[in-house]
Amino acid sequence: MADYSAPLWDIRFILDEIADVATIGTYPDFADFDPEMVEPLLDEAGRFIEETIAPLNRQSDQQGSVWNDDYSVTTPDGFIDAYKAYAEAGWQSVPFDPAYGGGGFPWVMSIALQEMLNSACMSFALCPLLTQGAIDLIHEHSDEEQKETWLRPLISGEWSATMNLTEPDAGSDVGALRTKAEPAGDGTYRISGQKIFITYGEHDMVDNIVHLVLARTPGAPPGTKGISTFIVPKYLLDEDGKPSVRNDVNCTSIEHKLGIHGSPTCVLQFGDNDGAVGYLIGEENRGMAYMFTMMNNARLSVGVQGLAIAERAYQDAVDYSKERKQGRALGAPAGTSSPIIEHADVRRTLMTMKAYIEAMRGVAFLDAAAVDAEGHHPDEAGREAAAARAALLTPITKGWCTDLGVELTSMAVQIHGGMGFVEETGVAQHYRDARINPIYEGTNGIQALDLVARKLPLDGGAVVASLLDEIDATATAAQDGGEAMATMGAALATSAASVRATTMKVIERLSSSPADAFAGATPYAKMLGQLVGGWSLVRQAQAAQRRIEGGDDDVRLSNKITTASFYCDQLLPLAAAQESAVLASADVLMALAPDQF
Repeated sequence: MADYSAPLWDIRFILDEIADVATIGTYPDFADFDPEMVEPLLDEAGRFIEETIAPLNRQSDQQGSVWNDDYSVTTPDGFIDAYKAYAEAGWQSVPFDPAYGGGGFPWVMSIALQEMLNSACMSFALCPLLTQGAIDLIHEHSDEEQKETWLRPLISGEWSATMNLTEPDAGSDVGALRTKAEPAGDGTYRISGQKIFITYGEHDMVDNIVHLVLARTPGAPPGTKGISTFIVPKYLLDEDGKPSVRNDVNCTSIEHKLGIHGSPTCVLQFGDNDGAVGYLIGEENRGMAYMFTMMNNARLSVGVQGLAIAERAYQDAVDYSKERKQGRALGAPAGTSSPIIEHADVRRTLMTMKAYIEAMRGVAFLDAAAVDAEGHHPDEAGREAAAARAALLTPITKGWCTDLGVELTSMAVQIHGGMGFVEETGVAQHYRDARINPIYEGTNGIQALDLVARKLPLDGGAVVASLLDEIDATATAAQDGGEAMATMGAALATSAASVRATTMKVIERLSSSPADAFAGATPYAKMLGQLVGGWSLVRQAQAAQRRIEGGDDDVRLSNKITTASFYCDQLLPLAAAQESAVLASADVLMALAPDQF
């Protein structure tokens, strides 16, 4: 396995040309942020992550986290020191409110850091990822006393946090959860129940773990309408706000998983004795709405994980393909053996990986930029438009990017051949680690249903129409940019027209035949993702051409144009190819009785 090298140039290019971080930096809420900080921050983060975090990846996969008889969890060697260094360097605090010790930077900068951190070691990165989501939830929905109590140590990285939704009989159907919250008469609640699949629910890297727990109060309505959210710390706090007495919550086991072995996935038991002390966030029965703040944050981050794992696998595949010699490439001297990168099929695979990764990066950072504008744009209309765009892009980022993460890590294994299938090269780890991403934080089937049932109808279809109008404008502009750009623009316009026509039919079906609309949700999500990815790449190619015309002779700019051309020629047509699956009747899906499978 090759060493990880942070793709700093490409991340900076996307921040400048696609996310438009300079404009985000003009929002009044980001007064502490100067776009001139971007390059030194990325350089230092890249160095830190390459040197401190990336070396943990392989050995943490082999060693894994270990559950102990005293209900504690021991993380892999090096995790404690690396997390301490991560927190002390201030990386956890970068995107958060300065009023509580944050750095005051845009969220899009956090996404850049998340990409590098997850590429380096996804198992390690999961701990700060969940903590960041919890910080957002508490900041958005808690009262000032709770903010002062919990935010500072979470933002500093002194403590970590978890999201507690899933139960043995309530997975994606959160409304079926049974965990109870009984009022204690002093403003607190006593929490009892079991939660499963809790990432970093117990570990040894911090002084306290703040669990955000969904539970039902007495007399709560059934389903998701009767859910409340509680802060349930591992340790209760003393008068000085320091961890003191152990709360009634224990990790009774950790899961043995396909991948991300370094990350402890815990079963947590609340209230085996007197009940775990919990503090209600906001109002009773509003918990699901509050938790969606954390879940939407996490869904964007999980999409970035798909990108990040694909990037790491791609780097390994490129290095191996340059070193591994086998067969004689067309035109090579007789009797010689060529590096496999000279063979057409390997080259096609690498170009596919490269094009998708650059498309995914563009989509994820566009999503993050919309999140920044949603929360901080100085104009109310700007905030509303950004909120709608983020709502539309998030299921695409989560679903499309994580499906591709699995596909591209599989391609990396293929390039390694038989050596990819054995653990010796380490590339199989990327494939195993990537497989969780389409599952957690809402399966990709749920993301597709959310996209079709909730996001397409926004504002009577105007939100998706606005996105398609922007894509059409990009396609039109590209056709005036020279032969290569014109070809890309024409391909983008053709695919956009197909997606627009299909989208209108899907929206109509939501009222006339919802079963058919839902049956086509997954292929529709692939269709729209493929188009938005192509749009991202054409925009990148346009930006690269502008720089070239301005006198910049960096070869990476012409490579951008080549990569976008490849995508538009060979991958973008897959968008229109989904049309028949999107519009097929649901009857054939449901024709067989369960016992006929």
